[in-house]
Amino acid sequence: MKTTIQLEKEQVSIDLSKPHDISLAVQNNAGVGAWYINQPVIKHVEVDGYVGNVKLGGSTNFNDVNFNPHSHGTHTECIGHITEEFHSVNNALDGTFFKAQLISVTPQEIDGDLVINESVTTPLATGIKAVILRTMPNPESNKSKNYSNSNPPYVDAGLMLRFRESGIQHILIDLPSVDKEKDNGALLAHKEFWDYNGEQRLDATITELIYVPDVIKDGFYMLDLQVAPIENDAAPSRPILYEIL
Repeated sequence: MKTTIQLEKEQVSIDLSKPHDISLAVQNNAGVGAWYINQPVIKHVEVDGYVGNVKLGGSTNFNDVNFNPHSHGTHTECIGHITEEFHSVNNALDGTFFKAQLISVTPQEIDGDLVINESVTTPLATGIKAVILRTMPNPESNKSKNYSNSNPPYVDAGLMLRFRESGIQHILIDLPSVDKEKDNGALLAHKEFWDYNGEQRLDATITELIYVPDVIKDGFYMLDLQVAPIENDAAPSRPILYEIL
């Protein structure tokens, strides 16, 4: 099932029957987590004698889902994550397909931290609108890791500025944040990418807690960035990669 997508300056052909899903799902009391809160809870409803669980005699399965999009599973966020004024990620995308570059990076140790900076990235190609950062090493255990109090790697603000100046609209990363876990609220990487102190970028997004298996090689892809329609600064998302034919 092949199709061709017309970008601004080129046509790109992809095979829709061969998607690479790089999202991590919200799970009941399981899965990836961060930011010092409990794991998600998915539990059936009980109300007025109705039990929303077929195994317990109910006519249907009918569950409440309690989770935080920033902490549990893959999520996409907009500048509303750091502004007093409300901005919804539901309004940040005017399309879902973007030409993307996948880059594997090995963070550099600086003053006891692991930092992703320009020295560990490869040059960006022209026409790229999204950058996907895969942090090495890349064990499958990261798919269920609790990152709280682990001081994971983060992205140097200078690199985020470079991405912004290069016209990158969307950053995707396999970490809980592009910023340092404990930075006293500075959020320098977020602010540089969204131009917080300048012409704020309402149409730029950051997607965190993805997982890109090693079988997906560095290079160029079409990204289909699917975001749940929730009026919030962030929402669960399902980024899909398609190889360019």
